[in-house]
Amino acid sequence: MSVANLLDPITAEGGTTRFENLDNWLQGRTLYGGASALIAYTAAVRAFSDLPPLRAAQIAFVAPMTEDAELRREIVRQGRNVAQVRSEIWCEGKCALTAFWLFGTGREANAVHPAAPVADWPGSPDEAELAMTGKGPTFIQNNFEIKRAQDMRGPGDPVVRRWARLTQRDSLDPVSELILLGDVLPPGAMRAMRRQGPISSINWSFNLLETAPTTRDGWWLSENASQHADDGYSSERLRLWNADGKQVLDGMQCVAVFG
Repeated sequence: MSVANLLDPITAEGGTTRFENLDNWLQGRTLYGGASALIAYTAAVRAFSDLPPLRAAQIAFVAPMTEDAELRREIVRQGRNVAQVRSEIWCEGKCALTAFWLFGTGREANAVHPAAPVADWPGSPDEAELAMTGKGPTFIQNNFEIKRAQDMRGPGDPVVRRWARLTQRDSLDPVSELILLGDVLPPGAMRAMRRQGPISSINWSFNLLETAPTTRDGWWLSENASQHADDGYSSERLRLWNADGKQVLDGMQCVAVFG
């Protein structure tokens, strides 16, 4: 199931929607978080087509998403420059995902401070070694190509860094591509786990540093780093850079670490 097929059922009217053949996008018993976030984003922008560029988002993964869903979206406030939109996915009468999207027009810059260049540059993705071939969750095996971007393997510093790209981008706009891809890696806390066990994203918030991000050949450098892990939870920083090392997304996530 391609990305286009995943998004095809979403209409400007929203409401009851059936998504066929979600199996290719599963992560365990639910839809991969990036895919469900993209559904919520697409529902918002198809309902309100005159929104300014996306600047930031806050997403809560509340419960598993099923094939039959209700898509809800509303403009919470629209000012002269900024529009704030809420979109939700409801399944079986319960909220499965709630998202808050911040859209804003560009203004004359009064503060200019570019993001720092990526540390420990891993080199071009063209030279990187393939990773997770035939391994990992269903959504990765069916939809993503992953390459190594760090020498470390196994336990160690709680940082996971990989090159990642969609195998079928289907002319997806770059912002939608980042939403779909931004949550693709396991948490950095995975390297600090004392034993194997399931993990689950609880939320995800991010700021877009570029409203029209670009890269080469679809490759994005993705990094998840645990800032603190204890009591079954990890606070993670999620970042994305393009193939030239320019940061395009800065985010945070709370992850449940079981086992």
